[in-house]
Amino acid sequence: MVRLLRPFGRVVTYTRWLHLFMAVVWPAMWMYIDDSWVFSSAVLLALAGLVPAMRVVEGMQARLLLTGHRPDGESMDIVVAPSSTWGDRGRTVLWLEARLVIGCCVSMLTVQLPVLALDLVAVARGGQQDDGGIVRLPGHHWWYAWVSPLPLFLLAAVVVGAGGLITRLARRLLGPSPAERLAALEERTEQLLERNRIARELHDSIGHALTVAVVQAGAARAACDPDFTDRALAAIEETGRAALEDLERVLGVLREAERPVSARPTLADADRLLESARASGAKVDAEVTGPLETLPGPVTREGYRILQEALTNVLRHAGAVPVRVRVHAADGALTLSVRNPLPGGETAQGRGSGLRGIRERAALLGGRARTGPDPAGDWQVHVELPVG
Repeated sequence: MVRLLRPFGRVVTYTRWLHLFMAVVWPAMWMYIDDSWVFSSAVLLALAGLVPAMRVVEGMQARLLLTGHRPDGESMDIVVAPSSTWGDRGRTVLWLEARLVIGCCVSMLTVQLPVLALDLVAVARGGQQDDGGIVRLPGHHWWYAWVSPLPLFLLAAVVVGAGGLITRLARRLLGPSPAERLAALEERTEQLLERNRIARELHDSIGHALTVAVVQAGAARAACDPDFTDRALAAIEETGRAALEDLERVLGVLREAERPVSARPTLADADRLLESARASGAKVDAEVTGPLETLPGPVTREGYRILQEALTNVLRHAGAVPVRVRVHAADGALTLSVRNPLPGGETAQGRGSGLRGIRERAALLGGRARTGPDPAGDWQVHVELPVG
């Protein structure tokens, strides 16, 4: 019983009922002008459905009254957009005709079924049935009073059933076309890619800054040397300031979706990373060759992040060890290699999202990345990115 009554506790049940009533308002007014109002209404609705803007109006009504969603909300069940193809126009015409037919039936039953319930009670008590009822009651039987609630139960079933039917039709006839679904899927994919890119940016930038700060703070506490402590604090300050700049830039992109990404660090700023690693105790042997300033923007920016993540992994997992860095741009490719010994004979260095991010960055640019121990027992990150 509770399950049967549950739909009547939902607002959308009554807004769907209202939506069906609204479908017959102006056709009912047309009835006083033209005797063939049903045919005239159907023709006018067919012509109106061919107007592209009609799909917007019907979509807004359907979203608000049939699904309970805001008309301007993000929902692909029902589209609020002008008809762009004849297929969209044809589906809009079918929707208007179906809404008219179902609305007329529901509106008539909404009036006639309560009247039938009253007639059953009146006839059972010996009274007369009103003219115009949908059912003529033969005789005056006492049991008519006992069945008088049935029309009301039937009306409740009609309201719920017709509301569900019109909502399903709306999703089918006012829903997105295949082209619109593809466009929405592409937009969603772009959004997810952008979110993943921002997540990688924050992981690499903030993760590097925190790693440097932790390593420097630990080394300063262990050294008990005022001069070393001053240098460590200076390195922490510089790295933290750079991380704050990166964070502010990323947050700016999130706040202003149309704002172009600018001032992202490139491999021309690689010295900052190398000095940060040296200040954290790593013995960095770096060799940077080739015309880095002529590299395409995406390549040089992603190359910077890859180098940053590789050095962060060294500091986080290996500590103050010798690091061999090679960055070479030539022959239509950028080659980036970071190699360091594994402390204590370990066989793995990092299994988190950082290495996965390196491989993803390389794959997005059509390159390849290899991470893991080499035959000599060192850990290596080797990335090749196409330039042309």
